[in-house]
Amino acid sequence: MIVRAGRITEIVAFDAAVAGAEVVEVPDDSVLLPGLVDTHVHVNEPGRTEWEGFDTATRAAAAGGITTLIDMPLNSIPATVDSAALHQKRNAAHGQCHIDVGFWGGAVGDNLADLPDLMHQGVFGFKAFLLPSGVDEFCHLDRAQLETAVRAVAEIGALLIVHAEDPATIDAAPAPHGPVYADFLASRPAEAEHRAILTLIDLAERYDARIHVLHLASAGAVPMLRAARARGVRISAETCPHYLTLCAEEIPDGATEFKCCPPIRGRADQLGLWKGLRDGVVDCVVSDHSPSTVELKRAGGGDFGKAWGGIAGLQVGLPAVWTASPDWVGLTDLARWLATGPADLVGLKHKGRIAVGADADFCVFAPHEQFVVDATRLHHRNPISAYHGRTLRGAVRSTWLRGEPITGDHPRGRLLQKEVV
Repeated sequence: MIVRAGRITEIVAFDAAVAGAEVVEVPDDSVLLPGLVDTHVHVNEPGRTEWEGFDTATRAAAAGGITTLIDMPLNSIPATVDSAALHQKRNAAHGQCHIDVGFWGGAVGDNLADLPDLMHQGVFGFKAFLLPSGVDEFCHLDRAQLETAVRAVAEIGALLIVHAEDPATIDAAPAPHGPVYADFLASRPAEAEHRAILTLIDLAERYDARIHVLHLASAGAVPMLRAARARGVRISAETCPHYLTLCAEEIPDGATEFKCCPPIRGRADQLGLWKGLRDGVVDCVVSDHSPSTVELKRAGGGDFGKAWGGIAGLQVGLPAVWTASPDWVGLTDLARWLATGPADLVGLKHKGRIAVGADADFCVFAPHEQFVVDATRLHHRNPISAYHGRTLRGAVRSTWLRGEPITGDHPRGRLLQKEVV
């Protein structure tokens, strides 16, 4: 492979004679993957930098083989729901990013008329919640507002990404309380995902809108998505490493480091999500990195009703997924789910692939090397992880951005903008 000015200019045979200023060889025990693309990251800066920030998040991402991330519009303060907030977030990120970073906008009740302006400012789409988000500054959409948002994104050709849990179903379920994981699981039933996704399918079909389901945890929704896509409905879905690698049967009571929403479900759901990936119904695997302070994550001394809900997994997603992979999964599948698929979701055709014309973003991955996760040694700001103490297979040896290794010394990441046609 020949790289010039940060781009792949030619792919040649393995034994071809290559003359250049520098020749880099991948070690025999490693493979070269495209730099991963993570479209679901909560960086939390500005406003909640005690939770995370651009420096720590992008260091962790680079250590995990990620070369591009798209930052969620919450839990920063202010939330990215208008041009002023987007400008403030870009200013906060400037000069801190070790990888390339783009931004989602938010769709909340009082900004739906302003979505075209945000789109022209370069956001990659708009995130919406159907129930309270967990932070006061990012409001969810009621049913009428959701329909308005879907109609708006359809008119401007934008992407709507949705936290898909039905509020009425959640309200009817037992309230989360105490240390028993099964009780927390009962408070977020799979039916909440199913009903919300059926609503999104209906709206996407009615308005010919493009909608993406975030962090799918229930395999019961896979047949719904499959049938909708067969009809030509423009709906896609992602899942996350923690849903593919962790399961409810193994989560100890009081272990609130495993709390997230939707929750980590049982082994049958895990197997069903793998099948959804195999069949192309689930399009990509992204982290949903949603960190907080240790104090918030362990609030209530192990009470699932009080602890912050979110998994911090930005640095270990690739080895976690590889470790849990069924026998039929190969490294090309990982590249498709963790690099090409997310890049295609947001229209970054020069990212997430090893191809002529693409950015020379690479992950050097040793698939057989094992290591034990130590939360205190991760680059995340807070030393708490659902993977702490687990032995994972596959280690990231180095990560390259536009043809140069990421060392952590000098941030070289660029702030990306969605091109508006």
